[in-house]
This record gives sequence, structure tokens and C-alpha cells, in this order.
Amino acid sequence: MRFLPIAVLFLVLVTELSFGQSFYAIRRERSLMATVGTGSANYFGELVNPGTLGKIRPNLVLGAEYYFFNRISARAEFTWFMIAGDDAKANSDRVERNLNFFSNNFELSATGAVYLLPNGARFYQRPFLNLYGFAGIGLLYFNPKTRYQGDVVALAPLETEGTKYSRVIPVIPFGLGVKIKYGPFFNILLEAGYRLTFSDHLDDVSITRYPDPASLKSDLSRALSDRRRERDPDYPIVPGLGKRGNPDTNDGYILMNVKVQYYLPMQFGSSQRKLYNQKRKQYKR
Repeated sequence: MRFLPIAVLFLVLVTELSFGQSFYAIRRERSLMATVGTGSANYFGELVNPGTLGKIRPNLVLGAEYYFFNRISARAEFTWFMIAGDDAKANSDRVERNLNFFSNNFELSATGAVYLLPNGARFYQRPFLNLYGFAGIGLLYFNPKTRYQGDVVALAPLETEGTKYSRVIPVIPFGLGVKIKYGPFFNILLEAGYRLTFSDHLDDVSITRYPDPASLKSDLSRALSDRRRERDPDYPIVPGLGKRGNPDTNDGYILMNVKVQYYLPMQFGSSQRKLYNQKRKQYKR
């Protein structure tokens, strides 16, 4: 995560330069904001120690937010993030199972946000500090992979548990954040959000018992379904026995972000030519 402080510093510098160039371009009113951000991603499932965050991986987010009312807004965001889990990092007998995965993921979400404090009469009169909560719906694309004999292998097509599952699923994002005013045009957001998912296969691990190897579709499927002998060649294996996963609980993930927002110089119902050519007399409340 060494890149994270550098990315945040870059975003702050960009906003500072943009602020200096845009100060004299204040328009009559702004309710639409563009958002860019970065942060961390953590997955919760069978391949992470209970009660811990597991492996920390990066995320990037692009989006927009629009105020419909003084304290209520709607947001649309597109997020890329990575997640990973590894039995080798376990603090229990999970080590013997010897499974691991990593995944690049894409989330498209639509959420509503409710703010603790109302905005002022004009967008630049908003509070310096404002707490908010958000919730909504989203779609997630995930594709768990692993490394085997030097190659990267996608796990879903192998059906390592003898079943197919969709790699596009609905999710329910919700969380809390704080919005900090940074000059008239910019906000800095600190946000944490959890995603409830409708799948237990983000890590390709779900069923309680190992499947019968004879029921799997290929030698590679069998090799990656049960990897206990990779760690210990003498491990006693009885087909169909031994705990592999926990189907009673779906997987989930949390995204923690630092975001920068910019109030776009546009007003619905006005022509763009008029909007960009019109000069404002003075910045005043």
C-alpha cells in the first residue's frame, strides 16, 4: 500500500491547482459533483481469519453525486478493487487446507446519502464538516484466480466444487463517511462501506465437504479442489471427507476510501454556451 499516500497527495495537489484556476469561474449554483478516490479493500470469507481484516488490497473509484434536497443526494460510482485470501496466513488448522485466491473486481453502484447537517442556501455555504450515511444497490463482477505450477489459473471455469456459479452478482453497499469542505468547489471525503453479497464464491470456497474427485471435470479441477498434499505429500486424504468451506455465510468485503469531489460548473436547464460564457460579478455569500 505504499502507493496510497502518494495517490492521496497527488489528488490534493490536483485539487489545489484546479481551485486556483477556477476561483473566478463560480457559477450561479452547483448541485452535481464529480468524484475520484482511492483506498483499501478487504474481503471476509473462508480464507481469512475470523475477526480480522485479512489481506489489504487497493481500490480506485470514479463517480458522481447529485443533491436532490438540502440533506439528501444520489450517487453513482464505478469501483475497481482487489481482494485476496490465503490459508498459509491462517492462525488455525486452516493451514492444512492450503487454498488461496486473488481477484480483480468491478463494482457499479447506485446509492443514496443522508447528511447530518443541511447545506446552505448556496453550494459554497455548505458546512465545513458534515457526517453522512449511505446505502443502495450494486452489481459486482468477480473472477477468483490462483497460482499453480507457475501459471495464473481462473477458478470458476474449473468448477472445483462440482458446481457452477455466476461471476456477476447483486450487492448491497452501506456505510458512513465524513465530508470536509475544501474551498468553495471541493470536498474531501473519508468513507468506509461494507458490501453484503449474495454469493459465497468470491474466494471459490463454499461447500462443507470436499467433492468426490471423480465428479470433477478435469485433472486441473481435481488438483485445485484439494491442495492439501501440495503442502504435505503424505497427508491422508479420504475422498469426500474433510471440511472445505462454510455455505451458511456469504462472503463480503469492505472498502475504505479517501475521495475528492469537485462541484461541476453546470446547471440543469441552462445551455452550456450561456453557462461557460457568463461571468459572475463577485464571489459573495
